[in-house]
Amino acid sequence: MNGIFIIAHAPLASALRQCVLHVFPDNPAGVVALDVQANMPPEETLAQARIIASGLRTPKMLVLVDVFGATPCNVAQKLVDGANSRLITGVNLPMLLRTVSYRNESLDALVSRALIGPTQGVMQVAITAPQNQTRPSHDKDQHDHQQ
Repeated sequence: MNGIFIIAHAPLASALRQCVLHVFPDNPAGVVALDVQANMPPEETLAQARIIASGLRTPKMLVLVDVFGATPCNVAQKLVDGANSRLITGVNLPMLLRTVSYRNESLDALVSRALIGPTQGVMQVAITAPQNQTRPSHDKDQHDHQQ
């Protein structure tokens, strides 16, 4: 099982983790979060991230961050090795729920699944007759667990 590590500006990482645990309460140790505080030096944040990542005790890890180029992403880039871990920016709840749903797949497959989550989770919703809406599919697997 792949570990999932959320690194984002405070309090987003913890809030996303709490949402995931509300839907998937079975493995709280497999999803960890680090809230990056505005006043904390990047070196200290990286040290915290390494401690949290070592606590996952999984062979592979997917790191999800909020914004490319910001401190959480810069810290995560130093944490991710590319062989046993991958990094994706733009984390949101649809991405995260999909990632947790498929965390038993290979790391490469998990990355693909994670990248599809936001495209399927963001849509305009009709005010009337919601049963007539169609959900665009960008995924070959039509039997997903997307929320």
